[in-house]
Amino acid sequence: MEKVILGSTGIEVCKNGFGCLPIQRISKDEAVYLLQKAFYNGVNFFDTARGYTDSEEKLGAAFKHIRHRLIIATKTKAKNAKEFEKQLDQSLSLLQTDYIDIYQFHNHENFIEPGDGTGLYEAALKAKQAGKILHIGITNHRQHIAKKAVESGLYETLQFPFSYLASESDIEIVEACKKANMGFIAMKALSGGLITNSAAAYGFMRRFDGVVPIWGIQRESELDEFLSYNDNPPALDNALNAVIERDKEELQGDFCRGCGYCMPCPAGIEINNCARMSLFLKRSPIAPEITPASQAKMEKIKECLHCGHCTSQCPYGLDTPTLLQKNYEFYKKFLAEYQARA
Repeated sequence: MEKVILGSTGIEVCKNGFGCLPIQRISKDEAVYLLQKAFYNGVNFFDTARGYTDSEEKLGAAFKHIRHRLIIATKTKAKNAKEFEKQLDQSLSLLQTDYIDIYQFHNHENFIEPGDGTGLYEAALKAKQAGKILHIGITNHRQHIAKKAVESGLYETLQFPFSYLASESDIEIVEACKKANMGFIAMKALSGGLITNSAAAYGFMRRFDGVVPIWGIQRESELDEFLSYNDNPPALDNALNAVIERDKEELQGDFCRGCGYCMPCPAGIEINNCARMSLFLKRSPIAPEITPASQAKMEKIKECLHCGHCTSQCPYGLDTPTLLQKNYEFYKKFLAEYQARA
């Protein structure tokens, strides 16, 4: 079984990490079964967030009796110290633990650092001194914040989108983390569901010994696929390399990372979420995405001015108007089918 050391934390984890966002969509019993099956077959790193509805609660139910045998990372989107303390205590209670291995700032729009006026980093240090958290991490979708996090030396881990659809600048961030002895946690290792060949995805990750991918899992068949790689990790042979090259050609223009560089939109479109709607519907709870407010948000896509602002600002070179239209069409079809079944 391949292992990864998460930088200066010294934490050793299985190369297969379990991303707990999708377990929001299944029952508590189903989630507990999947989580425990993963653990007893070698997976020891589980990543969740306070914002993932009941995900932390399901983790707590699965692991309350064997907490010390695994690594749990969770996240906070708190905006001030008081809210930070409240969310941390909520996470500890739901996870049924008295400590969190890696506590991460969750995709904040601005870089969190001492003296920034929020009190957040200071609150994290206080919690660390109290033993409530062991290591301070950060997650983000924005390259400039990820780079600043690495350069600052303030964080022990970085969680950032990374897959074989990554750009050269994404790979540079991975390499910078290794040089800085900073743990790298690869979110969206399947690009939010765009990548369907798990062997190719896992084989790509093997090129980076300091990276632990977290696979978003909600079905036993998905888990079994990744567990099979513990003993038989796929190597990138000609066939898998061909898969990667074909996917790069076909899919790189369809992967919005939600970084927000394109915002604000002159037409008022919430681009960084609307351009990912198909991924949300495939991997996250459906109910929040089909409310009247969400439907109105998606309808705004029809008001696109095709002004070029978003495409000129995108660091990944996406054809954003086309991507928005694809997501709008997917959304309308999904909504009609969902309402017909209801």
